[in-house]
Formats: sequence, C-alpha cells, structure tokens
Amino acid sequence: MKLKKTLLTTVFLTLFVSSYSQQKAKAICVAFYNFENYFDTINNPEINDDDFTPEGNMGNTAKVFNQKTTNLAQVVSKIGTELTPDGPALLGVSEIENIDVLLHFAQHPLLSARNYKPIHFDSKDARGIDVALLYNPNYFIPIQSTSLEVSMPNEKSGKPYYTRDILWTTGILDGDTTHIFVNHWPSRRGGEKKSSPKREAAAAVAKHIIDSIMETNIESRVILMGDLNDDPTNKSIKKVLNVSYEKDTTAQGKLFNPFYDFYIKGNGTLAYQDAWNLFDQIIVSEAYINPKTNSYQFYKAGIFKPPFIIEQEGRYKGYPKRSFAGGKFNNGYSDHFPSYIILIKRLNLQND
Repeated sequence: MKLKKTLLTTVFLTLFVSSYSQQKAKAICVAFYNFENYFDTINNPEINDDDFTPEGNMGNTAKVFNQKTTNLAQVVSKIGTELTPDGPALLGVSEIENIDVLLHFAQHPLLSARNYKPIHFDSKDARGIDVALLYNPNYFIPIQSTSLEVSMPNEKSGKPYYTRDILWTTGILDGDTTHIFVNHWPSRRGGEKKSSPKREAAAAVAKHIIDSIMETNIESRVILMGDLNDDPTNKSIKKVLNVSYEKDTTAQGKLFNPFYDFYIKGNGTLAYQDAWNLFDQIIVSEAYINPKTNSYQFYKAGIFKPPFIIEQEGRYKGYPKRSFAGGKFNNGYSDHFPSYIILIKRLNLQND
C-alpha cells in the first residue's frame, strides 16, 4: 500500500539554514490532547464511570456528550493548520473511555474529511480511562500496535495494581518508519514527591522499549507523547527518560524534549492553584534533529491555546476552559491545552 503523496500538503517555510534562505518543504503535525473525561452516556459496571452517566453527578446526557464532542472537534480541527491545513497527521489522546467515543469523535463533520482511524486498547485503569492514537491514513500506515502494562505494588496489600497502559505503535509516517508512544502517567494524588516513583515506573516501561529499539537501530525515529503528570525538569523525564534539552547536545539514539524552554519561560498546559504545569509533552529521538537522509526533521513545538479555549472571566480567568466544573457541564473543552510539534521534509533547495 502506498501513501497518497498528492494529498500531502506542501508549504513554504522560511528557514535560515547554512547558505539557503528559503526552502520548499512538506510539513506534518503531531499533536497530543487530554480529552478530560470523554465518557459515553452508558453505564459500564466494569469501571467507575457512574459520575458520567445521565443520572451521575456530572449529568453527562446525550446532549452534553454531543456538545463536548463538538467542542473537542473544534479544537482539533485547528491545531497546526497554519502550516498544514490537514491538521494533525497523528493525534495522541488521553482520558477517553473506549473505542466508541473515538469513532464518534472522528466522524464529527469538522473532522470527517480527514478520515481519522483510531488505535486503542482497554487498560486496567480503575477509572476506565485510556490512551489512544488517531491517525490520518493519508500520512500514516500502522504496522503493529501493542499495549504496555504499567503495574506497581499496592503499599498496603503488596499486590500489583495498574494505571493507564502505554500505547506503542509502529508504522510508516510518509515514508519514515516511526515508533509512537502515547502515555498518561500516574497522577500526583498524595503529593508530588510521594507519587513520583509511580511516574518514574511508567517512564521506565517506555524507556526499556525505546532502548531496545535503539539497540537494533540507533537512528530509529521515536515520538513519545502524553500527559506525563510531570514537568520537563522532573526525575521521570530528566533522569529516567534521560532527555536532552538542547538540540546540539542530543546524542545519537537519545531523546530531545522541545518543551523545556516553554516551561522555563513560565508557559504550561494546565494550571493549578494559580501555578502553571507543563505535563503535556512531545519528545523526539535524535534522528529528528540530525536526519541522515532526506527525511522529516523537527521544526518547531507549540502549545495550542487560542482565546476560545481559555476562560475569559471569573476566578479561573486565563486557565484552560474545562469541560466539567463545579459538578456540572461547563460547555468547555478540556482542563489541558493541547501540545504539538511540526516536522518538515525539505524539497528543492534554492540558493540565495
């Protein structure tokens, strides 16, 4: 099966690289978005979804569910479109209940032309929320997908319990073999310091697989994304994933985190008690920094926060306009801003 190259968007970017002032390039957007409790209205006795049924505390009626779907679609339809009108070719998501909500979302009129396909596995998370990957088949062909369990011992019983799985998908992204990891690491419930080992354990699961990939091919293309519930400077990311914060110092086979600079400058993807955290990150392997062939390379990163998804008044002015607040539907979007990166492939170099 071949990708439909004619459908890929060609854009003109002004790149100041060596002796070239302008290059023609193709752009691909990769994004991540925490969908904030995207539950259907059906009561599932196997998970703790009672609050998000029509009779539950949040009053998640069919009308509410459909409006939330529209709100999320409005956001996703605009991410990255300044450089690629097709929007995200790959969209990692978290806090979704099941495959059905993903299919409903992908069929929304604002997105249906993109023909998004979902990759999802049910995890053992007690709340019943999972991660997933939506991909545009004009850009990406999946080869294999698997769910990586993240277990940790219960401090009281000693028996293991499970948090959200890590979704690992390998496929062809417009000609490049690419490994994608979608994550939603354990929360900070109980305190940041006390809960840190849980996120370090989740990071170690992903790092183990990434290391094995690099042992096979040190030039492998890896994208790790997700709601990591840690900032770029925390141990799970800085030490366990062993990321670099500078492109120039990212060694071959290692990972680069472009969201460090955003965090240091005070930017974040969610706010709590008037302080910003940057939990939603997209991390790439060195192959995207120094490609050895004419393949896609990292161009820029961003936090997507147009005014319409920001609270404009009240106590939480400036925060993400969340879906549910105060035990009712807030007609918002999510308590997180989406994050995204742009990858480019150079074409037809032009001298000054």
